[in-house]
Amino acid sequence: MGHDHNHSHGLTATGRHRKRLIAVLTITLGVVGIQVVGAVVSGSLALLADAGHMLSDAAGVFIALLAAWIATRPASDQRTYGYQRAEVLAALANALILIVIAVVIMIEAVRRFGESPEIHTDVMLYAAVLGAVANLVSLLILRGAQKESLNIRGAYLEVLGDLLGSFAVIAAAVIIMTTGFQAADPIASVLISLMILPRAWHLLRDVVDVLLEATPKGVDVNMIREHIESVEGVVGAHDIHIWTITSGVPVFSAHVVVEDAVLNASGADMILDQLGSCLGKHFDTEHCTFQLEPVSHSEHESHQHA
Repeated sequence: MGHDHNHSHGLTATGRHRKRLIAVLTITLGVVGIQVVGAVVSGSLALLADAGHMLSDAAGVFIALLAAWIATRPASDQRTYGYQRAEVLAALANALILIVIAVVIMIEAVRRFGESPEIHTDVMLYAAVLGAVANLVSLLILRGAQKESLNIRGAYLEVLGDLLGSFAVIAAAVIIMTTGFQAADPIASVLISLMILPRAWHLLRDVVDVLLEATPKGVDVNMIREHIESVEGVVGAHDIHIWTITSGVPVFSAHVVVEDAVLNASGADMILDQLGSCLGKHFDTEHCTFQLEPVSHSEHESHQHA
């Protein structure tokens, strides 16, 4: 027995902030081009690594935008929640891309420790400063939306990693300019990869939680059960399930045992209204499904499974 059947599939959390993502994508692609040219001219692996990471950012943002568009496609009998889970798959792709980029950077940096290529630090420094400014602007654009969507959070974390990476490149350029210590370049590259990996892991862990339909963070199932059982006429609740379709779209279902006397048309309607109001206050979701069971039926079920 469902209380709220208005399961509208409007814009998802990512879809609501598409303009932010488009702005970040434009900025990122522009800086990638400049940093690649700068890396080729200067011979800096750290700058090339930073450019590679920014390119993965651009790919991730593009995937997020594509997923946000796909997620707006209407639901059907075959896909009753539409394509909203596509956003989570895009976030998974972002996390895997980050891990691959970090590993490739690490391998190339280790190989470079045995070499001493000449590096033009002036070009390296200018390109790194430009990248840092661009990343800072992108962070400010995404900051207000990154808590609402895994995809936007993924883009935010990638840009944050880029900003730290740009700082590492700037530091390496200054060290080489002042001391001639050429190994600062591959060291900075290793630092960039080490900054990427933890953020990629956290994003991957959050995506896996959604795909495994884990209880959303911050949701206390026992507290929700107590609120349900506090409704007048409710005896108990079982088979409580709480999961997430995609960022900002939690789902809840439960079997609610009620007194036999209240299961008439007006009594059932009253209980459903109270349950919906209660869940709306403590668990923000439009997708609440309650199966009302009279005590007599619940007892019958328990005897059957005994």
